[in-house]
Amino acid sequence: MKRIILLLNILVGVVSAYSQSGIWSGDLEVQGIKMPIVFHLDEESPSIDSPSQGVKGIPIQITREAPVGISVIIPAIGASYTGVNLGNKIMGKFTQGGMTFPLTLIPGEKLQKRPQTPKPPYPYSQEEVSFANGDAVLKGTLTLPEDYSKETPVVVMVTGSGLQNRDEEIFDHKPFAVIADALARNGIASLRYDDRGFGESTGDAVNCTTEDLMNDALSGIDLMRQKFNKVGVLGHSEGGTISFMLGADKKVDFIVSLAGMVVSGKETLLDQNSLILSQAGYKQDVVDEYCRLLTLAFDGDESIQKHIEASSIPTELKQNMSAALYQLKTPYMQYFLGLDIRDRLLNVVCPVLALNGTKDTQVFYENNLGALNKGLPSNNLNRIMSLESLNHLFQHCKTGSTIEYSAIEETISPEVLEIITQWIKSSL
Repeated sequence: MKRIILLLNILVGVVSAYSQSGIWSGDLEVQGIKMPIVFHLDEESPSIDSPSQGVKGIPIQITREAPVGISVIIPAIGASYTGVNLGNKIMGKFTQGGMTFPLTLIPGEKLQKRPQTPKPPYPYSQEEVSFANGDAVLKGTLTLPEDYSKETPVVVMVTGSGLQNRDEEIFDHKPFAVIADALARNGIASLRYDDRGFGESTGDAVNCTTEDLMNDALSGIDLMRQKFNKVGVLGHSEGGTISFMLGADKKVDFIVSLAGMVVSGKETLLDQNSLILSQAGYKQDVVDEYCRLLTLAFDGDESIQKHIEASSIPTELKQNMSAALYQLKTPYMQYFLGLDIRDRLLNVVCPVLALNGTKDTQVFYENNLGALNKGLPSNNLNRIMSLESLNHLFQHCKTGSTIEYSAIEETISPEVLEIITQWIKSSL
């Protein structure tokens, strides 16, 4: 849920450089987790990337110190790096926020292995399609299994928050492409599309809300109704929320929710921020105070800036909170904070498959699956499951931290793919 993590883009960034130009990379170890960092040491536009955080092209300032030293400053994140060239590597230290970490760089960039990404030839066909919701024109891919007919079930895929392409691509992972491939091999069609204002799709991505995104998906559903008798929705994260909104409005024949947010946006953000602060090493009283201030901000307290200035939280958190206030003024965030679909669940009468990982640190499984178990009408086709040791992307993981996403080669658990395909086949 990239769009709604308000807190702590404290890029525990890592910058390293070398006395020569070119690409250099290394792993910064933070709280036992390795974060890959890539340095582009070109003379004209030097920069760093933090692939595990989805950050690229942060400008840096380089000072080369004869004969083998190098110093780097990263103004955007208040960090620096100093190193010494030892021939085939640079050994040095990265400093940010009063903390120093060892960092060794080697030439080149590590290539990410993504073994599940589908590769041709495919035992199915694909068509490029487009559909519109008002001024937004959505471009997508319709994947069709062999010997499909009007009786073939089809799912419309809805991405999580933040602008994403039709594959829901993140850190070179393409989860929706992997899911579409698994579905087609099991006789199930699918439509996936670029989010409005992203990729090949057009539309206002700045002033839209979750309701607008739901209507984008509904336009895709209407298109599929022309071709298929059974049309469902498969949504991830915010897309899962949208799937329940569509189900409550009786627009789909079945729902597959992957880490769908069921409790309110306000609760979700508070949970996220509390966990991130704790994982960053802040004491509980600081965490509690920050979340208290965040609650005031969510509730629209007009004196919030004064409360922030008078608080005892560290300076960097005051700055982070002040920056978050601008996000809260957007139409998207205003709608999202009040979004709570628990009171709509009684209207969801179609079959539901809802999956959440037990190590999801973005949409907590206990709160959200608990709300589904309590709120959905009884239906013997419903299947609500928590899956051990899976994160928000349904990768097998150690901690569930977002920092792990890019380092894990698995795009999505094969178990999840099996559950999805078999449930759809047996429920329709």
